Parts: sequence; C-alpha cells; structure tokens
Amino acid sequence: MSVLEPRRYLCHRARSPIEIDGRLDDPAWQEAPWTEDFVDIEGDRRPKPRYRTRAKMLWDDEFFYIGAELEEPNVWATLTEHDSVIFLDNDFEVFLDPDSDSHLYYELELNALTTTWDLLLNRPYKDGGTPISNWEMPGLRTAVWIDGTLNNPLDTDRGWSVEIAIPWTAIMEPRDRPDASGRPPSTWRPSEGTTWRVNFSRVEWDVTIEGTKIRKVPDRPEHNWVWSEQGVIDMHRPEHWGYVQFTLLPPGQAAFHEDPSREARAALHEAYYALHDHRRAHGRWPEALAELGLNSRLPLALHATPSLFEVHCPVTYPDGSRHVWAIRQDALVWEVSS
Repeated sequence: MSVLEPRRYLCHRARSPIEIDGRLDDPAWQEAPWTEDFVDIEGDRRPKPRYRTRAKMLWDDEFFYIGAELEEPNVWATLTEHDSVIFLDNDFEVFLDPDSDSHLYYELELNALTTTWDLLLNRPYKDGGTPISNWEMPGLRTAVWIDGTLNNPLDTDRGWSVEIAIPWTAIMEPRDRPDASGRPPSTWRPSEGTTWRVNFSRVEWDVTIEGTKIRKVPDRPEHNWVWSEQGVIDMHRPEHWGYVQFTLLPPGQAAFHEDPSREARAALHEAYYALHDHRRAHGRWPEALAELGLNSRLPLALHATPSLFEVHCPVTYPDGSRHVWAIRQDALVWEVSS
C-alpha cells in the first residue's frame, strides 16, 4: 500500500452565528477557507472529477459545522426515508474519527432532498466492521439549498450546497473510553490544536434523460470524489483521511501543527497491509518483519500468534519525548506508552 499525503485543514472558531439553511452566506462562512477541490478517490490514477466539489468547516461550543458546494447541472434525488442507503442517489458524505484510532468512527450521508443516513462503524469493513445504522446523531441539523430545480431535466442547474451542524454531545454519546491523548469523552469539545481525522466523499452517478425524468445509467458504477484521496475505492481507510485541526485563532494568525505520531502511524499501517498480504499469500503471518522487505526508518517489533498480531513502533517526538505506538490485526492504532 503506497503512502498517501492526507489533506490538512485549519478549522476556525465561528465568530458569529450560523443559520442552518443550506446557504453558505453567513458572515462566519465568509471568513472560513475552502478545502482543496475534491479529487477521485483513487487519486491521479483516475480522471479529474468533471464537477467541482469543495467544503468548509467551523466550530463553536455546541457544534462542528460543515458546509459544501457541489456543482451539478441536473440536481436529482429519490430517497426520502431516513437511514436509507443514501449513496444510491447522488450524495454528500462525512467521515469522522475523533481519536484517530481507526475504530468506532462516524459516517453521515445526505442527498439533495436532505434525507440522511447516520451510522457508527465499530471498525473498517475490511477488518470485519459492522455498520450500526440504528444509532442516531441526537441534535443533528442539516439543510440543502438548490441553485436550480430538483428533479427537472428541462433546465440546467448550477448545483446544490449543504450545511451540517453536528453537536459535540452526539460525538461523545457512544464512546466510553479516552481518546489517543487520554482525554475522556466528556472533554471532547476542541481546544487549541485538537486534531481529528476527517474526510468527505461525493457519490456521483451517470444519468440519462428520459422525457421529464432523470435516471441513472444502468449497469454503470458510481464516481467517488473525495477531499483526501484514499488510493483505493474504499472510504473506510481512516488512516488516509484528512487532518482537521481546531483553532481559536482567526484566519491568518494560526499555523497547522503536524501530528508528532504521524511517521510512526504511517510505518505501522505499512506493516499492517504487508502482514495481511503475506497471510493471504502464505496462509500465515511471517515469523519476522524482515520477511516483508519493509523500508521503514523507524524500528518495528512484531508480536504474533497464529490468528493475531501487534506491531510496536517507538518514536521520538520533536520535543525529545519518547513514545511507543502500536497497531493490531484489525487496524486499531493506540499509544502503548509515553
């Protein structure tokens, strides 16, 4: 698995109220920077998306705010029931991993009818993850604004925008353990420098016009356009999501501070994928990491049984402190010691 470079975003505190109406015209939004334009989920191996997508983020004491603009000449949506499989329509999706451990993370999808699907993942699908669709984000607020007309192929639309307010209380509610920094869930409202792993996805289907109806082209796969590329068609690789760092400072006065564990995490995930490749090829974990031919600058130590493994990675932070990070066979990442 090649090493990808996740996107980075400084998320500023909103300095004025935000009305959740789907329009990103509040003064607070005008101060927030845009993300980079979305790319194909596989990166440069696929063509550049034909329609522009970009997002903004803000926060305050109650909510994490997300706004996005989706260019679209024919805005359409069909699903109206909450917790439907929304990506069967064109949609916008949010992925959140507050403690950056690749487990117990959140997904939210919505379409142009503002129909939502909110779910909790105990771990990635590739590691046997189970979606918990009956979990709800209490207090979630969403809105869509359409620059054009919905489900009308007789005109050309400019697109649609979404506005999302996720309460901090909804993020805390299902968690009963500290995050990677040792903070209990009750303190998970951001402070200066708090960093989450976040990504956004846009599912776009090819459509055809049949009279007055907009329909998906049959037997054609969807396009997946994302903020931070995944390298594969799988949004459930949290290690490739972007870094969102919360700050109290206004735009122009804050600087992004890199995660000091980032190199260790990257080395651990490289080992994780190589170990699983080895087991698929040989039916077992290797006896030593040397069998994998890894080229890690950091020392790695493998501890394995016939069915399980842990890889440990010691790292020295820029401040001189020593830390040990670990990954196991189901991609859970945690700090062993500091």
